[in-house]
Amino acid sequence: MISLAKGQKIDLTKTNPGLTKIFLGLGWDTNKYDGGKDFDLDAVAFLVNTEGKAAGDGAFIFYNNKQDPSGSVVLSGDNLTGAGEGDDESIKINLATVPAEIEKIAICIDIHDAATRSQNFGQVSNAFVRVVNEDNGEEIIRYDLGEDYSIETGLVVAEIYRHSGEWKFSAVGSGFQGGLAALASTYGLNAG
Repeated sequence: MISLAKGQKIDLTKTNPGLTKIFLGLGWDTNKYDGGKDFDLDAVAFLVNTEGKAAGDGAFIFYNNKQDPSGSVVLSGDNLTGAGEGDDESIKINLATVPAEIEKIAICIDIHDAATRSQNFGQVSNAFVRVVNEDNGEEIIRYDLGEDYSIETGLVVAEIYRHSGEWKFSAVGSGFQGGLAALASTYGLNAG
């Protein structure tokens, strides 16, 4: 297993021949928060074309749209609390069936109702994403996000993208204010 730091990029398929089905586990803990409201973080994904835009509403994977039209990207159930060890939410990707026009898949975490609940990533710790080979359960990559977020309510955690006919993984770790709407508009969608 390779552990990455923010900004690092690594090959996925070239060094793992035959890798097609991956499982992205995302996890987090909440701390420094006693506002009496649930803290609900959501994994979301955007399937993005060469122009850097999501290819329509079906390319926005979240709790109300759990898979893209091709069935290549599928979101697990919606964990409403983040309690417990291990992965809180997960996204399965079949790299072999991702439509050809999709250049990258952006993996994000959003704090649900962050503004009304006065919540942000400064109250979240131990956030991570890990990439697992679904066929054998081997953890290939892990990226721990660190604690350098304060006012952000949405994060682009990582991107999986095509490069010279292979798939690569980029540890992005980029925070946004404005939550899901800001993330969606980054990829050319209106989530309002």
